[in-house]
Amino acid sequence: MKRFILLMLLGCAGLTGYATAQTPSGDTVREQKKVKEEQLDSLLHTEALRAMANQFFVLEADRVVLRNMQTVYVSPGINFVSVKNDKAVVQISFDASEPGLNGVGGITVEGTVSSYKMKQDKKGYTYLNFDVLGASISAKIDIYLMPESNRASVTVYPNLNSNKVTLTGVLKPAEKSNVFKGNSL
Repeated sequence: MKRFILLMLLGCAGLTGYATAQTPSGDTVREQKKVKEEQLDSLLHTEALRAMANQFFVLEADRVVLRNMQTVYVSPGINFVSVKNDKAVVQISFDASEPGLNGVGGITVEGTVSSYKMKQDKKGYTYLNFDVLGASISAKIDIYLMPESNRASVTVYPNLNSNKVTLTGVLKPAEKSNVFKGNSL
């Protein structure tokens, strides 16, 4: 009986060793997950670059930084900067219970894009600068796209005052964006 139990224990130990040799370790799983995330980020970055070059993108903001460096976390569905060919829209809404000027608790302004310049530095950061002029907006807009990611930051510099605002979020092709545009001024 003792021999039978000893043989069973040895057999189970052998099977356990075989099973652990066949399944990947925790480090391998983490490395595979990291590689997949890097590939996805690279793909999203390439997609964002192409959208910027084609002047057909939307930056969906999840954070707004005001002039006094106060940071406000906001809904990406109603806070965005979009460029579609030669038209730009800037919408900022602080998720207020008041409908605001645009009907979604903030402000929406539209204008025509001019002086569209895009460049990339040695570290992989992409810079996009353009001017927007419309009935209720006259501003210079700077966009910084992070390397190997679709995370970006856009700063709006109004030409008539110094109340700059910075929005941070993800930059997507316009056809993949899911934003709600309020009423323009």
